[in-house]
Amino acid sequence: MADSKKKTVLFVFGTRPEAIKLAPVIKYFKKDSYFDTRVCITAQHRELLDQVLDFFEIEADYDLDLMKNNQDLFSLTARALEALKEPLSRYKPELVFVHGDTTTSMVASLAAFYAGARVGHIEAGLRTFNKQSPFPEEINRQLTTRIADFHFAPTEKSKANLLAENIQESQIFITGNTVIDALEETVIKVSQQTPHFAEKIPFSSKKIILITGHRRENFGAGMQRICEVFKEIAEMRQDVHLVYPVHLNPNVKNTVHEILGNIANVSLIEPLNYPDFIWIMHASYFIITDSGGVQEEAPGLGKPVLVTRDTTERPEAVTAGTVKLVDTNSIKLKSAILELLDQPEAYKAMSKAHNPYGDGKASARILDIVKKKL
Repeated sequence: MADSKKKTVLFVFGTRPEAIKLAPVIKYFKKDSYFDTRVCITAQHRELLDQVLDFFEIEADYDLDLMKNNQDLFSLTARALEALKEPLSRYKPELVFVHGDTTTSMVASLAAFYAGARVGHIEAGLRTFNKQSPFPEEINRQLTTRIADFHFAPTEKSKANLLAENIQESQIFITGNTVIDALEETVIKVSQQTPHFAEKIPFSSKKIILITGHRRENFGAGMQRICEVFKEIAEMRQDVHLVYPVHLNPNVKNTVHEILGNIANVSLIEPLNYPDFIWIMHASYFIITDSGGVQEEAPGLGKPVLVTRDTTERPEAVTAGTVKLVDTNSIKLKSAILELLDQPEAYKAMSKAHNPYGDGKASARILDIVKKKL
């Protein structure tokens, strides 16, 4: 049961990216005696989530354990909404924290509203204004915005998006992105070690291109086009080595292994835990991804990022020059890869650009704001 003398706050999340970005916030709240801080996980992702919780030494007070093989959005949404009734009833939080754009965030916001709790949305205000890209994340964000009482926006652009949607300015707080807080802690921890997976990868003799991909909108033809470009680059450039931690989703895994399997300078490896992924980002030459979080983390490490999407809810990085959108267009992707490999000035311009996402103090700001407001 919650401590009646304290203000009870409940963090609800279910995926690895949420766990990474919420970990430093949870730690700040746990240390503050003003709050009774509780953690509920949906386990929308299971193994990847558990790895992050172990790394940051965070224990869940309530584990809904919702993940099922080949789960779809219909069943996940319905099961999560029903399951959240119990922890909300047990802890009776005054404030429920959600993060970003996951199905868990959207459903937890709705469940908190039904339970009479206020909602704090961390990483609020990101938009593509295209409800199909990213799918379903763009709509998850917009629906969460309509419910939330406190909007913790990472940048001025995010705040502007919220104001344009008639969110009251008094409810919006620019904090920076908590991913930078997590990144700074992690780099210190992993900098003195070399992971086992890296032993067979030629970091010292070749330029390492790190690749990730998992977005639904790229499944099928888009994923095939991307992988064909990677195959062409690998075969024509022996000075590079491509490292691809392959997502477990069959829509990704089957295509990647079919096209990129058995190529000497391509390493298809298992998904990496968070500290190992930060390590390889730091060791890579540049990164190709469709991940939102990588667009924020990589600039903090001085790594250029090519994004295989036609839109991004993080336009600040594009404006700053740390990120370039190449969607799944084969010609555009190949050209951007070769530019970074062959034009030192182009590489330097992207790697030295300013990271617009924060100074590592976002979690402290969120704590201070909530203490004043509650």
